[in-house]
Amino acid sequence: MTTPFSMQRLGHAGGAPLRWLAGWWRIIFFGASILVLAMSPSSYVRETRSALIRHIYLDTAPILWWFTGMCALLTLVITRIVVVTALSYGLSRYALEMVIRVLVLELIPLTAALFVALRCTIPNGAALAEMRRLGHFDALRRQGIDPVVTQALPRALAGIFTTITLAALSCVVAMVLAYLAVYGWTSAGIAAYTHVFGHVFTGSVALIFVLKTLFFSLAVSIIPMASGLYDVEGDGSRESAALQGLVRMFAVLLLLEAATLAGNYT
Repeated sequence: MTTPFSMQRLGHAGGAPLRWLAGWWRIIFFGASILVLAMSPSSYVRETRSALIRHIYLDTAPILWWFTGMCALLTLVITRIVVVTALSYGLSRYALEMVIRVLVLELIPLTAALFVALRCTIPNGAALAEMRRLGHFDALRRQGIDPVVTQALPRALAGIFTTITLAALSCVVAMVLAYLAVYGWTSAGIAAYTHVFGHVFTGSVALIFVLKTLFFSLAVSIIPMASGLYDVEGDGSRESAALQGLVRMFAVLLLLEAATLAGNYT
């Protein structure tokens, strides 16, 4: 005979898929709302503009140069390993192409997205959850202020800006250092290097790279904010919102990376 406790457990198990679907639906709805608000000039009132500038600075400036330095060190190490290994197998002409594919196409955009998520957007999403739990959003609504416009939108746009900025700057630094590591301080290798670069970055690959970086920035910015703003499956705490945002974000990044790999190498 089924006990009331067993029935309660079955009810919770049956409701889990619905809560999971509701969580993803809220993320999609929130992402669409953010994109619409971002393109609407009426969203950029004085409070939103000042918050946007503040979050862009706080999310980008403290980490820009040392993240770029970390990518530069990673570039030098990987380039050296790849070049030495390729020389030992007589495949030196493929070394530079492999460095560009591994670093610029794959590692740097993903690393930038994960770094911004862990450093900026997940804590910002947790801050939104804390504000909601403490009733700050209700207080703003009573004053006629939309908290999504003044609190969530600046944080989401700042995360997108930071991810694209870190990825773009680090890719440029990586390409320059890869050239120097292979050819040294000479212009003799520019023609060969541009030929290899053009061979790797065909029109379709360049389009996939741009779209991947853009979707990475959207994923690491929108998902943690939506989890913090709604927290459909959690208890409303900062920890619950951060964990939800992290799990969902990793799932989306994994799918995006698999899709771009399939697009680049099939």
